Parts: sequence; structure tokens; C-alpha cells
Amino acid sequence: MKNKIALFLLIFLFISGCVGSASKGVFGTGVTIALDPRSLGTQIDDSIMQKNLLAKLTLKEKKYFISIKTQVLDGRIFLTGNVEDPEEKLQITKLAWEIEGVRSVKNDIKIKEKFSFKRSAKDVLITSQLKTAMIFDKNIKASNYNIDTYKKKIYIYGIALTSDERKKVIEEAKKILDVEDVITSILLVEDLRIQKN
Repeated sequence: MKNKIALFLLIFLFISGCVGSASKGVFGTGVTIALDPRSLGTQIDDSIMQKNLLAKLTLKEKKYFISIKTQVLDGRIFLTGNVEDPEEKLQITKLAWEIEGVRSVKNDIKIKEKFSFKRSAKDVLITSQLKTAMIFDKNIKASNYNIDTYKKKIYIYGIALTSDERKKVIEEAKKILDVEDVITSILLVEDLRIQKN
């Protein structure tokens, strides 16, 4: 009996973990899946790749669970966060390339510096301003984007429905006060391997 309960819990945890936390939008996972321009199969593949990468990173070094953020879109892996030295950055890139199904890896991991509360607060403010601007702009589907800010540089990952939407997102990011650079990895729906019909 105990084995059946344990097996049930294990299967439940596995199934409930199939949709990554990064795919949860404003209205929850189900709505985000329905609105995502990627096919359901691609979304699941990306989620599995993200979970596999996170597991590999955590097994390598527990601190990576918190210090490294991953995003997978259409088999493309995006890495952000902080590490102690350049060797760690190279090892993480190597781990990302070892994930089955990976098409490319973009590593925007930075080498750690002394913590600055002022800089960190400014980065959070910049991210919040951009997210708010995107939510209120009817021409931008804000739930299709993830935004990170580090040292006044905005990193935007996502899928644009049109090239006009992609331009609009970049314009909104550049309008924000104190932004030094905008680094984008915005795919167009037409560039995806498999799209929803």
C-alpha cells in the first residue's frame, strides 16, 4: 500500500512539473499554454529541457539553483545570473549544450561583483517599469516575454507575434530612464520550428 502511494505521488509530481514555472502567466498555466504561439509539443519539450538543465546545474552546484536563471524557447537556451569566476561560466555553458534537443545557447551570465543594494533596487525598478508598460500596451502580448535587468541592462526573452510587436517592445525598453543597454532574444512566431495551427 505504501509503495502505491509513493508511486502515485511520484507520478503526480512528475506530471505536475511538466509545465515549467516560467510558462505561468498572469492568468495561470492553462491560459498561458492556450495563448502561447508555440505548439503544445514544443512547449512541453522546452519545459523538459529547462527542468533537465536546472537539475544538471543543481547537481553540479547547489548555489546555481538560485544564482542562475534559465529560459528555453523553441530549443534555444538562454542563461542569466551571476557566478564567481569565468571558469564557472564556461562549465555552465557546456552543461547547457549537453541537454538533449538544444539548438543554441546564449550565455548572459555575469561574473559576480560586490553587492550593491542601490544597483539592485534600480534593476528591479527598471524591470517593473518595462513589465507595466508592456501590460498596458495593447499591441504587445506581455505574457510572451521574460525580462531580467542587471546593472541597468535589460535582457528580454520571448516570442513576438509580429516584427512590429518586437520593435515596440524594444522601443518601450529604451524609453525607460537610466537604461544603459537593451539585449534581446525575441523570436518571431514565423521563426519557430513548429507553430500552432
